[in-house]
Amino acid sequence: MANIQYYDVILKPVVTEKSMELMADKKYTFLVHTEATKSQIKEAVEKMFNGTKVKSVNTMNLDGKNKRRGMTFGKTAKTKKAVVALTEDSADIEIFEGL
Repeated sequence: MANIQYYDVILKPVVTEKSMELMADKKYTFLVHTEATKSQIKEAVEKMFNGTKVKSVNTMNLDGKNKRRGMTFGKTAKTKKAVVALTEDSADIEIFEGL
C-alpha cells in the first residue's frame, strides 16, 4: 500500500440531492483515494476541518463504467466514496455552507 498523506486522502466533496439530505444528520460525502482506509479518512477530516470530530466512516468502492468510443471498448477509473458522520457536538464543515 502506498504511503498516503492526510491531504491526499480527500479528493473532492460529492454534491448530490442525497448527500445534501444527509447533511441534516451531520453526514458528509467525499470522493477519497482508492487505497485510503477508514482510519486514514477519519484522520484527514479531523485535521483538514478544524473543530470536527468524526463518529463513523462508511466507504463504498465503485467500479468504473463501461464506455464505448466507436469500436473501442473500455472502462472509466474506479472510485471510492466515503460518508463521514460527525458527532453532535462537532462543528460543521465549512465547504458545504451556503449550498
